[in-house]
Amino acid sequence: MISLSRFQPALLSLFRFITGLLLLQYGIAKIFKFPVVPYFADIPPLIWTAGALELVLGAALMIGLFTRISAFVLSGEMAFAYFMGHMFKSGSPVFLPLLNGGTAAILFCFACLYLSAAGGGPISVDALVRKESGEPSGALAGR
Repeated sequence: MISLSRFQPALLSLFRFITGLLLLQYGIAKIFKFPVVPYFADIPPLIWTAGALELVLGAALMIGLFTRISAFVLSGEMAFAYFMGHMFKSGSPVFLPLLNGGTAAILFCFACLYLSAAGGGPISVDALVRKESGEPSGALAGR
């Protein structure tokens, strides 16, 4: 049987990159209105702030810069987005993510929470900085 565990470090970096890219697209849509998404046409300041976080920290995740803290902040933002923007958007709580449209927010929350614990992987600016500074790169690196 083929073991895929040898690809785990590179796949962690790929997972971080894709998660950052997907969050970045939300930030771009909210802040720069591209692509035009009717839901983001006239957003209140709280959603604009969320877009700014997704734009800046999503880009940081993509390149693996300050991965742990960026992912931790984004995880909290996504938890907040789920509860404020999805679960209670109609006034009374709608608990099922399938019904309140919060599936992506929950998935982003836990993906970022994982990245805050796992780090950015070997293909990241964090790993490059760690390598240049002579820090260890083992399981406990960056903790």
